[in-house]
Amino acid sequence: MSDKKTSDHAASSASDVMTDGRTSADSKSAAGSALSQVNKGRSTGDDAAHSASETLQSDDTGEKSKTAAGSALSQKEN
Repeated sequence: MSDKKTSDHAASSASDVMTDGRTSADSKSAAGSALSQVNKGRSTGDDAAHSASETLQSDDTGEKSKTAAGSALSQKEN
């Protein structure tokens, strides 16, 4: 179990991503992973980590999506 948790800022961004109809499935997957780790100490799974990576590499992705994706990816255990 991870001792890392999603920050308030990243959680707020992830919440915005989840409610925005314009965001991609990869962005929503990464945001969902980040939200699931608020105060829970869970780690990011392989599929969510892949989605987060795709989100971070996309030129079409907004700042909030990238914030949520970065949080999710930082909580991936090796």
